[in-house]
Amino acid sequence: MGSPLDAKLASALGGRTAQSFSRNLGLETVGDLLSHYPRRYALRGELTEITSLPIDENVTIVAEVVDVRERSMRNRRGSILEVRISDGRGILSLTFFNQAWRAKELRPGTRGIFAGKVGDYRGQLQLAHPDYELFDADAADAGSEAHRAWAVQPVPIYPATAAVTSWQIQKAMGVVLDTLPPLDDPVPASVRAARTLMDFREALELIHRPHKDIEWRAARKSLRFQEAFVLQAGLLQQRAVLRARAATPRVPKPGGFLERFDAALPFTLTDDQKTVGAQIASDIAEPVPMNRLVQGEVGSGKTLVALRAMLAVADSGGQSALLAPTEVLAGQHLRSIVASLGPDLAARLRPTLITGQQPVADRRKSTLAAVSGSAHIVVGTHALMSGSVEFFDLGLVVVDEQHRFGVEQREALRRKGSIPPHVLVLTATPIPRTVAMTVFGDLDVSTIAQLPSGRIPIESFVVPLAEKPSWSVRVWQRVAEEVAKGRQAFVVCSAIDPKLGEEDDGEEVEKSEVAARPATVTEVAAELAQNPDLAGARIGILHGRMPGEAKDATMRAFAAGELDVVVATTVIEVGVDVPNASAMVILDADRFGVSQLHQLRGRVGRGGVPGLCLMVTRAEAGTLARDRVEAVAATLDGFELAQKDLELRQEGDVLGSVQSGGRSSLRLLRVAKDGALISAAREVAASVLEADPGLVDSPALREALGRRLDDDAREFLARS
Repeated sequence: MGSPLDAKLASALGGRTAQSFSRNLGLETVGDLLSHYPRRYALRGELTEITSLPIDENVTIVAEVVDVRERSMRNRRGSILEVRISDGRGILSLTFFNQAWRAKELRPGTRGIFAGKVGDYRGQLQLAHPDYELFDADAADAGSEAHRAWAVQPVPIYPATAAVTSWQIQKAMGVVLDTLPPLDDPVPASVRAARTLMDFREALELIHRPHKDIEWRAARKSLRFQEAFVLQAGLLQQRAVLRARAATPRVPKPGGFLERFDAALPFTLTDDQKTVGAQIASDIAEPVPMNRLVQGEVGSGKTLVALRAMLAVADSGGQSALLAPTEVLAGQHLRSIVASLGPDLAARLRPTLITGQQPVADRRKSTLAAVSGSAHIVVGTHALMSGSVEFFDLGLVVVDEQHRFGVEQREALRRKGSIPPHVLVLTATPIPRTVAMTVFGDLDVSTIAQLPSGRIPIESFVVPLAEKPSWSVRVWQRVAEEVAKGRQAFVVCSAIDPKLGEEDDGEEVEKSEVAARPATVTEVAAELAQNPDLAGARIGILHGRMPGEAKDATMRAFAAGELDVVVATTVIEVGVDVPNASAMVILDADRFGVSQLHQLRGRVGRGGVPGLCLMVTRAEAGTLARDRVEAVAATLDGFELAQKDLELRQEGDVLGSVQSGGRSSLRLLRVAKDGALISAAREVAASVLEADPGLVDSPALREALGRRLDDDAREFLARS
């Protein structure tokens, strides 16, 4: 018999309500509804700060009616009822057309919950035709004990939509909770007792229907630990599944490719590179698949570490596939690998490129080299996952910048090996420890923090056009000064041209905080060509919608010093390596996320010349968008920035539908501040799984895993 949490909502709420909850909130089962927790709690006796309400957003507030007046419409028949509500400081106007009858219930002094989209009418905050639920002041005699209890009882405010209000969700919760039987708790009783946690059923009751604040706080504490515990148990279980598979050990030969490569290196590996290299060497020598994430600062030498692993695999007769997010980066990886190997090793290993925009003849040669095994290293884009690409003996999959790839794409490449290949994931986006533990908990994580010796720190400056519009002239003068010294510059825009709009590979940022009209590649390139400070400068453009050959030609010309300035989108964000590039100008910097800005900055200062990064923004001081830009300019430490980014975003969806496509988003956990809790939950989950790997004695945890990590999410966790 299944859990009551798996029952369809229609059986509890009726078909029409269930359909509305499914369509508007994505809730399908009783468990889905009960885990749709309140966003916050209000008291009937308290009011919400109206002056801080955001324009054009749906809000739910507690407020009091100040006055009501009715007036006739000027240009047509009918009346407008205007109701002003207040929190004691700000005023919000409610507007109803031809609904004068509402004046009888919306009397001055009446309090309630009001919901709608905040508008601005002649400088006055307004809700047009809002929904509302008035508090029943007659619920108990004023001044009585019952009335006092009613006045301080928390009112749950739920994440809602225009179609489903917070109080409709609250009523549905009541209907479900009234008939909900006792529930088995996935957290062992001994753990609950040791951590003073509530029973699952009681916690659900008190998070949705608390009588006082202390109850919902205790309930949330219990449910937050349960969420962390179930999540970590799922990650550890997937890790165990991966390690139960068989893989081919890959050990370098004496005098083989790796030994010859190391002997010819013109520099010494950093200590971090040596440490991480040893970890990878140990992993791939085992008869179980490696599943390791290597995170490292921009320019820290992750690709070199990966190349050494590829050579160890080649020594054992195997092949490696390197998956890159863009054609520009795939082409650069191939050229960099060939150059690093030198003519002799490159001829023996035959590094080969496979992309979607290759000429048919070239693609045929490349796929033949892969399937015959003559190419020991195959570099490519999404094209590597196509059915026409096969390998003779795929021993290692290297995924560069894993956040650019969907789950299915990564798994499709992993399945190209007849025996599960080892998997190495690289990212130059530093990951805070708690995120690594939460999202990548089934991977081993290595970190390369040291930069190669000789790197000169990049200077970063914010150019605040909101306060200093004239500084835009100085930006191009600085670029001209760098070009005059024989150096090169990148200029990055968030959009290609006014018609094509933005590239779709950027991070989501708060569009309401940024200028409505971004600078575009085509317009900026044309303006720079006319700029007298840059007279004679050779300017090229680069963006994701150019044909592959054109993109490659631009990057080759820039790398060869045949172009002075490249105006580009974020297609140059990762991996592009031009040692002579010294200046990076990021226009509309507030349109990019923290990690993107850090990545873009890392494209300059990679050679012996100092790097300069100018982040141009029109965002006002004090806004979140401006804070992001200033945070990046203030430090070159990617790990510090990653933590800052997490705090700025206040995430609630680390696993999230963006990555998994399922219902795996975090609900109560906040990885920015719940690190200690997540660590503790992981320890408990590890001890439970160690004693009972199949969860035979923990059926409630087994059910919770099935519910919390649906099929899509499980696949995501297994493949990451």
